[in-house]
Amino acid sequence: MSIPYYQKVRRHLSRRCPVMKVIIKAVGPCTLAPNPADPFTLLVRAVIGQQISAKAAASIYGRLAALVGGPPVPLVKVAQLTDEQIRACGISGAKLRTLRAVVDHVRANPTFLPGIEERDEATIHEQLTQIKGIGPWSADMFLIFGLGRPDVLAVGDYGLKVGLKRAFNLKDLPKPAEAAALTEHWRPYRSVATWYLWRSLELPREEK
Repeated sequence: MSIPYYQKVRRHLSRRCPVMKVIIKAVGPCTLAPNPADPFTLLVRAVIGQQISAKAAASIYGRLAALVGGPPVPLVKVAQLTDEQIRACGISGAKLRTLRAVVDHVRANPTFLPGIEERDEATIHEQLTQIKGIGPWSADMFLIFGLGRPDVLAVGDYGLKVGLKRAFNLKDLPKPAEAAALTEHWRPYRSVATWYLWRSLELPREEK
């Protein structure tokens, strides 16, 4: 996504949402950079990123990629790794099982990944969540960071909920329906707005 594109998005969000205007001014230019690598690699990264920080996920993925001569991470080479080799990268037992499920699903469905970038969000969600261990959050991360879809709201993301609570001075973390209602005016750029909300959590509270 280009700098002019993000400039357009920032103007839109700032006009539509006073809260987002303050956050955008504090955070600065958007550096969200979707990485349209091969879809299997994107899935692996989504699995690794489950319930851990972005920094930890990047470190673990880097070790796995190095182990298979990547990036990217070829399905064939990942499938050949032993459980011990995968765990040594810092991948938990639950995520190991999910990675095996991803490999099995892709092998059993050869038309699953080719052309996935051309499908709509609802279809991608439905297809991804058929894999054991891949839930709505992983599908949302695949859409945002992999395919660069601009209007994804990951209502199950803890960071999003914390960001909304702080930004809108809520008493409690918002439920999915409340999060969707609070961010309706961010359309059609909820992915970028979410990125800004995540980054706002890294700022000292007094600067937001």
